[in-house]
Amino acid sequence: MLILGRREGDAILIDGGIRIVVVSCDRGGVRLGIEAPADVKILRGEIAQQVAQQNQRAASVSGAEAWLATLGPPGAAVPPGPAAHPGTTA
Repeated sequence: MLILGRREGDAILIDGGIRIVVVSCDRGGVRLGIEAPADVKILRGEIAQQVAQQNQRAASVSGAEAWLATLGPPGAAVPPGPAAHPGTTA
């Protein structure tokens, strides 16, 4: 891990056209601006963790079985959905 000291307005350049700028610093934290090509995905760390956990849960057999159990037995009546608005077609 590279650790750098930066001040407001200072930037860090990363290969591939990624530029990180320190927008502001205060006791509440640091605000960063990130400029990157459109094809580069940028996620906050906690969001990436949540997505990974949800993907693991979705891939597990027990999770899929639990979800299917909430649907009820095969051939069970499906509860009616919301009534269609007049003038609309389904």
